[in-house]
Formats: sequence, structure tokens, C-alpha cells
Amino acid sequence: MIVMIQGNSRRLPGYDPALERMKPFLTGGKIRKKTYSIREWYFKMIEKITLAHGSGGRATHDLIRRLFAATFANDILAPLEDSALLAAPSGKLLFSTDSYVVDPLFFPGGNIGSLAVHGTVNDLAMRGGRPLYLSLGLIIEEGFPLADLTAIVNTVRACADEAGVAVVAGDTKVVPAGKADKLFINTAGIAVLERDVDIAGANGRPGDKVLLSGTMADHGATILCQQEGLQITGDFQSDSAPLGRMVAAMIEAAPTAVHVLRDPTRGGVGTTLCELAEASRVGVRIREQDLPIRKDVSGACELLGIDPLYLANEGKLLAFVAPESADAVLAVIRREPYGGNACIIGELVEDHPGQVVMETAIGGKRVVDMLHGQALPRIC
Repeated sequence: MIVMIQGNSRRLPGYDPALERMKPFLTGGKIRKKTYSIREWYFKMIEKITLAHGSGGRATHDLIRRLFAATFANDILAPLEDSALLAAPSGKLLFSTDSYVVDPLFFPGGNIGSLAVHGTVNDLAMRGGRPLYLSLGLIIEEGFPLADLTAIVNTVRACADEAGVAVVAGDTKVVPAGKADKLFINTAGIAVLERDVDIAGANGRPGDKVLLSGTMADHGATILCQQEGLQITGDFQSDSAPLGRMVAAMIEAAPTAVHVLRDPTRGGVGTTLCELAEASRVGVRIREQDLPIRKDVSGACELLGIDPLYLANEGKLLAFVAPESADAVLAVIRREPYGGNACIIGELVEDHPGQVVMETAIGGKRVVDMLHGQALPRIC
């Protein structure tokens, strides 16, 4: 077989001259000639991650340079030093970190890579910050397909670009088969707080309106259907999305009126509202009929006996906003790409401080408590 390699033509790690390995380059038993870049050749030859890729040797070096450095190419990452040299922006810095263990790794609307980016940049945005930088740490199980890893890394790059952040540092560890479940990811993020705003969970005030930026439980319902192999009619899609631009627009419209922001991920809208009610020492009153939820998601939850209030969201935010500015902020959210279904779902009250009470569709009242137990494992 004749294969021409562009660039350095040395034999690459993982190269196996056995005929079985050469099948992708053979047509009808005849030798064909093709030109490959070194990166293309590497991905043709290395089909799965091996322990050698976590050894710190040549295989690790090749994986870092040909996959991670090539995908996230930027001036800060390019030197591949042990730490990234960052310019210090004016203003206060925000820092956050999160880990992702979702099962399955790929699902309608995204994959573990999109969650890893959106989860961290959204946590930074919930304090009013503009996300700047991310680190990316991966724990990979031996035997994990390189094609899947490449797809996930490409998703991380695309989501980071959309969110306006650069991946400037990272780490890769490979563990023996059976010692992990395919792939775990950790991201840490840095943001700058450019405006003099005070957005925190303890800042809710009686009279504030409670805004939800879109339909709830989309991500949780999608993962549930995937985990259980349920064939339920509907267009189930994760809502995984970056919210930094939305938050910036909200603050621009009403810089002192946005008191609290929180993304209702694990535990859903119900648990998040309980946490905020406790932090702000106010009561929260919401109306069941005003909760935005897709019909297919509602139907799936009803069929399975799961309360959508407790299912995770990965591209929605809750906001406590001063009443005089609530309509203006709502209009701003609805103009954003991920806020078209935003609505006001309730308000903060002096009664029952620390508790969430929902007015039901039939006219009764129900205390919304924090989630007890585990509604769904491996959700994000």
C-alpha cells in the first residue's frame, strides 16, 4: 500500500502494518494511493484510547497536540505550558468549576461536551459575569472510541465559540477499563464582572416577580427517555444552551432591578426556588397554570409519575426582578435566541418565608418542597 503523509513522515504511535489495519485504505483488494495529513493519519490509525494515552509519554503528547491543541487553538493555549498566562481584566473576577457524568454521553440536543461548557459559563453568568476562559479536564476509560472523543471535543469547541470563551488549559487522564464509565469531564471557568451589580441568591425582596426564561424540564425529560429507552411520541431535545448574552441584555435593560439569577439544573425549578427562598428569607408564590412546559414533556412526566418541577434544565434561568422592571426585563429575555417562551410564574411575598407555595390549576395550594432522593441518576 502506498500512503503519502503531509508534513513529518515519521511512523506515528499506534501504527500497525497488519493487513487488518489497512482495510480502510484498500478498495476491491487493490492498493490505492491517497494523501493524508498527519492529523488525519493519526485518527485513521488510532481507533480507541489506550492506557498509553494517559502515560505522559509519546502517545499522550500526540493526543494532546493532534486533538486538543489543534481543536482549541489559541495564543494562550499554544505554548502548552503547565499553566496558562492570562491578562488580568479590570473589574472583579468570578470563578466556578463543575464536573459532568451524564449517561448517555450523546443525546438529542447535545452531548457531555455541550453540558460541560454551558454548565460552567451559565454558573458564571448567574452572578452577572462575562465568561472569558475555561479549563477542560477529562477522565477517559481505556477503550473509549477516538471518534466519539473527537466529536465531543469538537462540540466543546463549537459551544465555547458561541459562548465567547476560550479553552486555555486542560488535562487528560486515562483509567483502566472498568474503572470509570466511558468519560467524565470537569470544567472550570473565569469571568469578569464588568458592571457594579450585586446579583446573589440572598437578594430577593418581597414584591419581586419570578421569571422563568423558557419551558422547564426539557433536559431531564430527554435524558430520562434516553436512559430508559422509552419510545414516547414527541420531539424531545435537551435545552442545553449558553445564557451569558441573555444575562448581559437583562442587566443592560435594568442594572439594579435584577436581584437574583439562578439556573435550575439538578433538582429543577422546584428545588432551586426552595434554595432561593431560604437564602433570601422570603416566601415564593408561583402559579401552576403559568409554568411553561411542552406538551410532550408534560405527557411523559404524567405517564411516568414524575413531577416536572424537579427535572433538570440546562439552558434556562430563574430571575427575581423588581416589579416595576419585570415587564421590561421579560421583553428583553423574549428577544434572545433562548428566551422565546419566557414568562412570569409568580412573585416573592412576606408570608411563609423560606417556603415555596404553588397555586394549583384547580384553585388549591401546594407546598413545593426540595427534591427528596434522586429523581434521575447521571443527569448532567
